[in-house]
Amino acid sequence: MEESLSLRPLTARSIVLSTLLGHHPPALPARALVRVGQLFGTAEGTIRTALTRMVAAGDVEQRDGAYRLTERLLTRQARQDDSRAPRTRPWDGDWEIAVVTGERRAAPERAALRQAMAGLRMAELREGCWLRPANLVRRDRPAVVAEQCTLLTGAPERDPAVLTAGLWDLAAWARRARALEAALADRPGPLADRFTVSAAVLRHLLADPVLPEALLPADWPGERLRARYEAFDRDFRALLLQHIGETAGPSGDRERGDRGI
Repeated sequence: MEESLSLRPLTARSIVLSTLLGHHPPALPARALVRVGQLFGTAEGTIRTALTRMVAAGDVEQRDGAYRLTERLLTRQARQDDSRAPRTRPWDGDWEIAVVTGERRAAPERAALRQAMAGLRMAELREGCWLRPANLVRRDRPAVVAEQCTLLTGAPERDPAVLTAGLWDLAAWARRARALEAALADRPGPLADRFTVSAAVLRHLLADPVLPEALLPADWPGERLRARYEAFDRDFRALLLQHIGETAGPSGDRERGDRGI
């Protein structure tokens, strides 16, 4: 069953955040971010108001004539980059398990743990028990995980494919991945449309559990989507940089061609 692709519109904050997350290093002058906003018909004042609010919220900081992602969002950028080329290792049947053993956790602590587990691509079997196949290269675990959980390694006695199917909705992920793959193949003309598709693909790749091949349904579209996105992104990134007046330096990093604020 094919999925009809519905792409949510980008707010001013989303435009700024998506632009910086896709930029290396993640820093741009306000004028460049305003130019991106213009692609969506977003007024300059709306973008600048969003920047002010993002500074107040700790999402970005203003330094050296540019707006930069803060440490918290640099972690998200690293996750986004990793989702485009996940680091895996051969799977021997083991699973990573994290069991919550911390007591009387406040709501913010529970929310922080849930966010950390999503970043580690772990799924919740039941409240307080998180797990996944141990096929990913060891990741740095946020402190909140060590503070609240006991970490174990084990393996299910029943069919791991059955367990996997109960932890992730793989059919839904695959349907949307195929719809996004088709959208990339269509290569939408307007730069704003390309931007919206690009942001949607990156969000979807972040939700890929990156499972061992033995646990995936036939014709899994994950690697195809990644390969098609890499080709799409090269063209899209060049057009976007041209629009905002940026150039790629000899090292491959983006050099700011306009430092105005």
